[in-house]
Amino acid sequence: MEIFKFFYFINLLSAFILTSSLEIDPYSQALLSLKSELIDYDNSLHDWVVASSGSSYACSWSGIKCNKDSIVTSIDLSMKKLGGILSGQLPAEFSELEYLKILNLAGSYFRGTIPSEYGSFRSLEFLHLAGNSLSGSIPPELGNLKTVTHMEIGYNFYQGIIPPQLGNLSQLRYLDIAGANLSGPIPKEFSNLTSLQSLFLFRNQLTGSIPSDFSNIKPLTNLDLSDNFLSGSIPESFSELKSLRLLSLMYNDMSGTVPDGIAELRSLETLLIWNNHFSGLLPKSLGKNSKLKWVDVSTNKFNGSIPEDICLGGVLVKLIMFSNKFTGSLFSISNCSSLVRLRLEDNSFSGEVPLKFSYLPDITYVDLSWNKFVGGIPLDISQATQLEYFNVSYNNQLGGIIPTLIWSLPKLQNFSASSCGILGILPSFDSCKSISTIDLGRNNLSGTIPKSVSKCQALVTIELPDNNMTGQIPDELASIPILEIVDLSNNKFNGPIPEKFGSSLSLHLLNVSFNNISGSIPNAKTFKLMSNSAFVGNSELCGAPLRPCFERVGIFGSKGTWKLTHILLLSIGLLIILLVLAFGILHFRKGFKSQWKMVSFVGLPQFTANDVLTSFNVVATEHTHIPSPSTVVTKAVLPTGITVLVKKIEWENRSINGVSEFIMRLGNARHKNLIRLLGFCHNQQQVYLLYDYLPNGNLAEKIGMKWDWAAKFRTVVGIARGLCFLHHECYPAIPHGDLKSSNIVFDENMEPQLAEFGFKQVLQLSNGASPTKTMQETEYNEVMTEELSNDVYNFGKMILEILTGGKLTNAAANIHSNSQEVLLREVYNGNEATSVGSMQEIKLVIEVAMLCTKSRSSDRPFMEDVYNLLTNKFANV
Repeated sequence: MEIFKFFYFINLLSAFILTSSLEIDPYSQALLSLKSELIDYDNSLHDWVVASSGSSYACSWSGIKCNKDSIVTSIDLSMKKLGGILSGQLPAEFSELEYLKILNLAGSYFRGTIPSEYGSFRSLEFLHLAGNSLSGSIPPELGNLKTVTHMEIGYNFYQGIIPPQLGNLSQLRYLDIAGANLSGPIPKEFSNLTSLQSLFLFRNQLTGSIPSDFSNIKPLTNLDLSDNFLSGSIPESFSELKSLRLLSLMYNDMSGTVPDGIAELRSLETLLIWNNHFSGLLPKSLGKNSKLKWVDVSTNKFNGSIPEDICLGGVLVKLIMFSNKFTGSLFSISNCSSLVRLRLEDNSFSGEVPLKFSYLPDITYVDLSWNKFVGGIPLDISQATQLEYFNVSYNNQLGGIIPTLIWSLPKLQNFSASSCGILGILPSFDSCKSISTIDLGRNNLSGTIPKSVSKCQALVTIELPDNNMTGQIPDELASIPILEIVDLSNNKFNGPIPEKFGSSLSLHLLNVSFNNISGSIPNAKTFKLMSNSAFVGNSELCGAPLRPCFERVGIFGSKGTWKLTHILLLSIGLLIILLVLAFGILHFRKGFKSQWKMVSFVGLPQFTANDVLTSFNVVATEHTHIPSPSTVVTKAVLPTGITVLVKKIEWENRSINGVSEFIMRLGNARHKNLIRLLGFCHNQQQVYLLYDYLPNGNLAEKIGMKWDWAAKFRTVVGIARGLCFLHHECYPAIPHGDLKSSNIVFDENMEPQLAEFGFKQVLQLSNGASPTKTMQETEYNEVMTEELSNDVYNFGKMILEILTGGKLTNAAANIHSNSQEVLLREVYNGNEATSVGSMQEIKLVIEVAMLCTKSRSSDRPFMEDVYNLLTNKFANV
């Protein structure tokens, strides 16, 4: 139950708690006072009204229960969509309610410490204070609550240790102090909690070893001590915890072997011990005596084989063992029909892949990469109708072919089998369903890309580098609507690049390097943003970002053997260029004499209109890597020797004043994480915006490369810092408007800078759109708020791109539909996070991404809050 402005109500209720003979019913008066402080969105408290009679009427109200003497005994305002504002600490007066059995103040905004008086409740059975902003130390007086059976006080910001006195709670069955910033050891006195069934202390900073006397807690069913700094081994005495169903020790510094007695626990269902330093063999009989559902031992130092009876119980859903030193075959799980998720990557498993997919009706995720499997991909994989992810990459001797019906799987999204020695051709895509990522690089594939690839309308990434494929790149591939990454490098493809790629709104990278591609690169913004490394190694290919196509040698020389059509086309092209130049010179002379004006910003290099306009004659064909929605983006070297980025836009005469004013705002927005707008040159028809030219590329080019976590985190913080400045330090606020990885560029120190900020509004204004004239102030503010919220959402998506190397598509849906623990593991693995500091940073960044990508814009934080979250915890950044 959320509680807002509760003090007045509590004071009244406490004052009248023992009074029943007053003329005015004290309970009703107190409840009406509470109602007056609430916002009742659904009018759920409509029946809380004064009755005409003098008798008690509160007992008939919704959410209120009374005893036979008309004394209020229960108030339940849950699920009623109540709102308001809270101010202050937990009321100590609650402790005077001697008959109170349930106190639930969870999920509110109380701050300060837990009153020591809360240890004096006489009848309390249920105490729930989790999810507030409580601080200070946990009062040891809580150990006096002899009647409490259920205590949840986690998800707050305490300091200090867990009071040993809590070991005196003899009736306690459920204790949760998770996510509470606690340090020190687990009190050995907890072994006295002989009625305890569930203990949750995860996500703290606890140290030391697990007390071996925990074996005294015979009813213990759920034990979660994960995400701490615990050391030592799993106590051998844990074999006495016969009721244990959940054992979670993941994310600690524990070591040693897993006691054989763990395999004797007949109730054990979930064993989570990943990301520790455990070694040796898993218990040989693990799974033989219990119905295991979830086993995760990844990121340790285990060796040996998978226990042969691990699936004997018939309910094993998740088996996760990646990043260890396991060996042997997969025979023990070949018929494990209950499996849904299987992750065995980064081990030394060998032999054929014995999985019978026809016997795995529910399998959704299989990762066998980085092992030593042979014998090819099982051909019956097309019967795994629930399969979404399949990866066997880097099994160098796997061999075999791609199963014929693989693309027909109705839910398959990711198929990765790079560096596997696979032979043959790509199967037809006629029945392509939901595939979004295909990675078959570094194999021995031959043949062409089937034209039926156009059936794969969900395809985002296709990687086929380092094969022996031939033929032309089909136009059908270029027609896929959301295709972002195409890597066909180091093959034998020939012919031209399909022109359709030039009109793609989604394409980030087309790598055709080291093939036999010929002709010109499509003249489109998409290709101008790509590095020339994506096109080198094709002697007959020209156009930006390679050499201009008209620089071909030997029209009349020894190599002048072009076909007549080529010569004619070149001649026509040259004629057009001469006409354009002549027209441009006339237009330049006319404009230079009377129309062109130059505006430079104070404190920055001062240019003249002549400097800008004359520079185009020298570098008019050179293009920059910085993206723009404008029609022309040019790198220019001014007569002063300064290299600038020039962006051209057209504007209407009626919009000149509005656009100029807004451009001045952009130019005066100076920050270390914003690209500098140096000035603008304009006449009555067009504007040239001059920016710093930064040659170190953009984030879109860097995302797929290998770079360390420190650089990634610095980039995330830098982007947040720049956005925070635009949103909260510029007045009025400036939404970026087009935040994406290609609009983040790097200066000489690899500090991220936001490009294109505000440019969306420049284009709108240049076309005559003026929000202030067409909207009421309230409507305009709503639009502005939505734009700022969209920036926050796109920042969250960008975080996920950085964390996953650009491989996580549909970011918001993925991050909120999948387990956060699973996502964390994958990101840790992908970023090679080994230190506690880097792991904490990654967790923080993922949590920020989850907040930023909330589906409802009203649920997303402000950028100021985002930046504070990213920096306050790590002051050294």
